[in-house]
Amino acid sequence: MGKGGTAHRVYSVVVFVVLAALDNIAIGIVPPLYGSIGTELQVTEAHIALATTIMFLISAVAAIGFAYLGDRTNRKPVLVAGTVIWVAGTAWSGLAGDYGQFLAGQVLAAFGLGGVASVSFSVVSDLISPRRRGLVMSFWGLSQGVGTLAGTLVGGILGHEDWRQPFLVTAVAGVLATLAYLFTYDVPRGDSQPELAGIDYDERIRHQDLAVILKRRTNVWLILQGGTAQIAFGSLVWLPVLFRARAEDQGYTTGTAVLIGSVFATVFQLGAGLSILGGLAGDRLQRRTPRGRALVASIGMLSAVPFYVVLFFVPMKITVPDGSGTGAVIRGVLANVVTEPTVGICLVVAVFALMLTSANSPNWFAMISDVNPPQHRGTVYSLGNLVNGAGRAGGNVLVAVAFRSLAGAFPPPLNYAVGLAAFQVFFIPTGIMYWLASRTVAADMADTHAALLAVAAEHQTASEHHPDRDVGGDPSVRVEGLAAQQEPGAGR
Repeated sequence: MGKGGTAHRVYSVVVFVVLAALDNIAIGIVPPLYGSIGTELQVTEAHIALATTIMFLISAVAAIGFAYLGDRTNRKPVLVAGTVIWVAGTAWSGLAGDYGQFLAGQVLAAFGLGGVASVSFSVVSDLISPRRRGLVMSFWGLSQGVGTLAGTLVGGILGHEDWRQPFLVTAVAGVLATLAYLFTYDVPRGDSQPELAGIDYDERIRHQDLAVILKRRTNVWLILQGGTAQIAFGSLVWLPVLFRARAEDQGYTTGTAVLIGSVFATVFQLGAGLSILGGLAGDRLQRRTPRGRALVASIGMLSAVPFYVVLFFVPMKITVPDGSGTGAVIRGVLANVVTEPTVGICLVVAVFALMLTSANSPNWFAMISDVNPPQHRGTVYSLGNLVNGAGRAGGNVLVAVAFRSLAGAFPPPLNYAVGLAAFQVFFIPTGIMYWLASRTVAADMADTHAALLAVAAEHQTASEHHPDRDVGGDPSVRVEGLAAQQEPGAGR
């Protein structure tokens, strides 16, 4: 495996994808176990949900500091430190003897997770050429979604009898992934930028660059959209609870109902795997217009709302062997997809809903890379992640309040369905903000392109300076005239 060669790069991307998945497994294992953890630690489900909310917020805040540090220094040690921290926090959570210890473990894990998410984004963006950003970022983003789903599944399967097992297993997997990460390619900043081909790019973020970052109007919309999007996404962590309540309403025991809820939630969220289509669509449309990625994300978010609303209200008839082992329940759930029409309809609707909203993730990642130079990307991502975290935490808390308020008028599981449906309205302003970003992205891409060419000019003699040459078969991004393609009046 040559250092920096194709095999080394592929290995590095795979490791980053696995790490991103594990990060989200660490978050996703908690919601299916709210009741089990609360019962043993002698607190309510709301207390455990609060720990998840605090985890979202701390992770988002910590990401800013880690990202800034990563944009100024060697990123590999920062990533190793972040991974070790979240692994330790996850193990502590699984070994907790009381609520205080559990909360402390979640806080520690959140701190490390914030570092891994922001810095790894910066590294991955330097491994990917502009032409393939949407596609490869869809795999990176997909790994996060798959991690959340896997967390839901792992939490339900390993934790329906002993809630501690998922935490300890995830911590061990994190240790193994950290060892694998030590052998990844230490990619230089700007390594994938055609404008910087052959250049030893040593630019680092400076304190005054925050004003430069926020001056790019596209960044503002990319950062703010996560606030409303994640309120809706944050509410979806309660999806296993909705399905559990449906199972209990049909007379299943608590243990079986928890397992049913986790498996159903996992199966119904498989549509997130189609985020690859959103990345491909963004890449394809981006070659025709600089507005491409933003328009794909906007259309996806707005179109998904009615599908989500239908998903929560379609009645489901669940037929699985109550009190049976894990394997029997899982087989029963999967069989229901084929044998029970209501379950099959729900699955189809869920796939479409998640496919549409999943177009958001790869195009958001790619647009951050498109409009920002390498030394700003981690910080911009972390700022967006801060707003995402606040929105997700808010959604998680507010929907819990909504469930309790609605319980008086709508008995479970109807209160969960009504509450979840109401929160999908927050996808609408998200779609609008992506449309606004589509009006400014061309000019911001052009500014960044010009800045990178200026850096390249300082490092090359006139005879060596070929800013528009091809690198590795990927033509450089020519955006000098893209600003003219914006809609009239789309001022910056």
